[in-house]
Amino acid sequence: MATFVYTARDRKGNKIEGTVEAADRREALARIEKLGQVPVVVTERSAVVAAQQKESPPRHFSWTGRRARMSGRELLLFTTELRDLLASGMQLGNALNCLANRPTGRAGDRIIAALRDEIIRGASLSDAMARYPESFSSLYVSMIRAGEASGALDEVLQRLAQHLERVQETKEKVIMAFVYPAIVVVLGFATLVFSMLYVIPKFKMVFEQMGQALPLPTRILIGVSAWLAKYGWLAAIAVAILAVLANRLVKTEQGRLWWHTFLLKVPLIRGIVASGIYAGFARTLATLLSNGVPVLQALAIVEKTVGNVVIGDEIRKARERVTDGTTISGPLAAGKVFPRIMTDMLAVGEQSGDIAGALGHIARRFESELDRNVKIFTTALEPLLIVVVAVMVGFVATSILMAVFNLTSGLNV
Repeated sequence: MATFVYTARDRKGNKIEGTVEAADRREALARIEKLGQVPVVVTERSAVVAAQQKESPPRHFSWTGRRARMSGRELLLFTTELRDLLASGMQLGNALNCLANRPTGRAGDRIIAALRDEIIRGASLSDAMARYPESFSSLYVSMIRAGEASGALDEVLQRLAQHLERVQETKEKVIMAFVYPAIVVVLGFATLVFSMLYVIPKFKMVFEQMGQALPLPTRILIGVSAWLAKYGWLAAIAVAILAVLANRLVKTEQGRLWWHTFLLKVPLIRGIVASGIYAGFARTLATLLSNGVPVLQALAIVEKTVGNVVIGDEIRKARERVTDGTTISGPLAAGKVFPRIMTDMLAVGEQSGDIAGALGHIARRFESELDRNVKIFTTALEPLLIVVVAVMVGFVATSILMAVFNLTSGLNV
């Protein structure tokens, strides 16, 4: 007979730790279930001792001094792999140990190893993940806790993986919408700076040798070129300082409120930002409600994960307006921040008793609207950027050509 160390949950969801004697793990699971408990982690004592003797990662900080965290793609991959291992019958501690022994050189390696060590010490997976809020959001931890209580951790991980994949796709759509404009602006600006610092000075020497008066645009161009050559480094430092100050300002409470309000009002951009937020809100809330999380608790979690202070504040107010714990369409509509079509569809779901299903329809609708807004943005911005770059480059070319024509006409050529 072997001794098994286990962590389980009783019918009220309270954590219970103990040991049980059994011939193998399957018999240990059966004995724990006969006690009226839901086993979460069951590990043979010899395996626990061996794992505790292994050296744990000494630190959980990146080279920047910040706590290490998983990226969105790393978290999605970790969730998918852990789900596959648990679905194959592997126990949680062994699954985490398996993932920890496949180093990738990323921050997630240390976090997975730390989770494994916490599980071996008897902690639940949700409690262990709650110690790394930079990687595991309150939504993630709440769903894992619900999966532990129900004994269907692999199913919850599957839903989490699907949710994370949809969220990642939405983020990538928004990011890709700004990639092309950013490339055009950077290349246009780089071309202009190169012309000012290297091309214009050569023409200036030629013009000075000719000794003739230059047109006004040419004089302006030469003056700007000379200023950049002399004080360009100061301008670069000033821009860098302003960027740092702006970044710090946006991280303050008032600055974040102003920035998020600005994003929801700027033409072209507001459609992309708002659609992404509404789709994410609906997906997250639907996922939480489908896993048995109470409405008020789900709204509190969504408030923290929605990613916009204005929308998050409105969700908080709506949560305070909720009285019966189930009807949320009315409180959300009262703030007049959420679109009418969204609250109407949610009201229909409440009447039919399928709020999660209605939220799924809402998410798909706004995901389609996000795609449409991204196409509108790129279609409208492309010619606008081409015109701006053409004006800048055209001014340089026109100024030089005017001077050349002026000189050649003065020479009676």
